[in-house]
Amino acid sequence: MSPSHSLAMPPETTDGLPLPRRNWAVVTIALGLTMAVMDGAIANVALPTIAQDLHASPAFSIWIVNGYQLAVTISLLPLAALGEIIGYRRVYIAGLALFTVASLFCALSHTLVLLTIARVVQGFGASGIMSVNSALVRYTYPQKRLGRGISINALVVAIAAAAGPTIASAILSIGTWPYLFAVNIPFGIAALIIGTRALPHTPRGSHAFEWPSAILSAITFGIGITAIDSLGHGERPMLYLSEFAISVAAGVWLVRRQFGVKSPLLPIDLLSIPIFTLSICTSIASFCGQMLAFVALPFYLRQRFGYSAVEIGLLITPWPIAIVFAAPLSGKLLDRYSAGLLGGIGLVLFGGGLCALGFLPTHPDKFDVIWRMAVSGFGFGLFQSPNNRTMIAAAPRERSGGASGMLGTARLVGQTVGAALVALFLARWPNGGAQMSLFAATGFALFGAALSTLRLTPAGSRKTETVRVRDGQQMTGDET
Repeated sequence: MSPSHSLAMPPETTDGLPLPRRNWAVVTIALGLTMAVMDGAIANVALPTIAQDLHASPAFSIWIVNGYQLAVTISLLPLAALGEIIGYRRVYIAGLALFTVASLFCALSHTLVLLTIARVVQGFGASGIMSVNSALVRYTYPQKRLGRGISINALVVAIAAAAGPTIASAILSIGTWPYLFAVNIPFGIAALIIGTRALPHTPRGSHAFEWPSAILSAITFGIGITAIDSLGHGERPMLYLSEFAISVAAGVWLVRRQFGVKSPLLPIDLLSIPIFTLSICTSIASFCGQMLAFVALPFYLRQRFGYSAVEIGLLITPWPIAIVFAAPLSGKLLDRYSAGLLGGIGLVLFGGGLCALGFLPTHPDKFDVIWRMAVSGFGFGLFQSPNNRTMIAAAPRERSGGASGMLGTARLVGQTVGAALVALFLARWPNGGAQMSLFAATGFALFGAALSTLRLTPAGSRKTETVRVRDGQQMTGDET
């Protein structure tokens, strides 16, 4: 079969994409996901520089980060639902194109208002990428290799999130802040060219898009995350309590609308699957712990031990390197052990590494920091791939978009809560808030480990495997 013929072959007639098309599709998904996740973190590093260059107050410059995050938050589930209707490929390519164009406008912006608007648009593009990437992975890989595909996705997300600040520092050391955004343009163009030829065509739904549910979802998650941010930054109680009340009211209304809907925008049909719900809760707890650590570590290493910015970047590097080794290993181990067991062990290691960082000696040498970072990264990498695979594979194939959207939403909610808690701790305890954040991260990691082990049921073990029929294939309980 020639490459051109394989590119034209309808993928819904095969179990995954044929080689080499599959490899090119993976490259496209990885490129888009790397840019979307990394751009959520790199702007933090450049905020002081951008504010000074554009003559803006630090308080207003925060919207460079918040605008991006809010755009992703309010559109993630609606775009995942739209992908089930018009095809995941279309949503992904449109998001990638919007993200690339917005990156150009970010680089060319000469006022903070223009930059903030461009970042909001960039956030909607990033949401298009993140909302359906896991669903595309499910149609890219054969079922027997789905674990490998999810492992690669998890690896990309973890490395992009961990390495974002270090890469931003490197770019700023040789150029100005617009290059943080301009660097996306050639990668975005390359991903678009490859993606239009390689990404799989997926089945389309016959149901209509639920606009009222999309609006209620945007209010629920957008106002809810704004309330968490307000609480973390010490705003007046009346403000964040009002925001929480609006978010809860919209959320209740949203849930009520979903009952009886064939393909609900908020996937309550998937949340009725116990293993899916447990995996979502485990993901929220783990990403909360991860963000608590990521935001607090630079303050902790600088204030308590006097490391320079360059030294801090180098000392954090073992974390993503350990993930590189752990993620593919966990994908292989998942063929023999359950996700509940691997997730529990990984999060215990993650929590142990964080706790060890919190108890660093008064005068540590660099190795004292490095091995603790490596243990934290290895534990997180061991957990993430099995957890993500369980979430995606637990959903029926036609509901892959809902599962993908919830996976991204869980990550975003956990990261937002973690960042808000760090802000709260640093505001209340300026000298000890960073260390307290590490101990709080340890608590979330161990709580996630406990949730993960709840998935260890007899039906999920290898010895008492059950066979389920899905997508016309027989699958063991471990594979589902």
